[in-house]
Amino acid sequence: MSVSDPIADMLTKVRNAAMARHEKVDVPASKLKLEIVKILKTEGYIKNFKKVSQDGLNCIRIFLKYDETNASVIHGLRKVSTPGRRVYSGYKELPRVYNGYGTVIVSTSQGVTTGKKAAEKMVGGELICTVW
Repeated sequence: MSVSDPIADMLTKVRNAAMARHEKVDVPASKLKLEIVKILKTEGYIKNFKKVSQDGLNCIRIFLKYDETNASVIHGLRKVSTPGRRVYSGYKELPRVYNGYGTVIVSTSQGVTTGKKAAEKMVGGELICTVW
């Protein structure tokens, strides 16, 4: 069965794996998902990731990160823009997640980036998701 929103499916898999305290989770690969996972790595929400090939399918293996009390570093993931309701924002109106403690991921004309970097470059775009 095909998935109508693969980004939301990836975020749900990561959220569920973090709540179940799994070490890693595999998601089907795409260029946009890979860029989102790279941002999660640079922002410190996951340990690492790597591209793997299972049974002829390309996957991204995401290694989740936990703190010293074995609680997930990812407290929440929320998809903002959906296939039925796209959400766009200019660089001046980019939302702040938990007063700057979270991250908003934006798809701009210059690539997928965080909200802070998009505001620095003075470009807006489609709000993909928020992470805190």
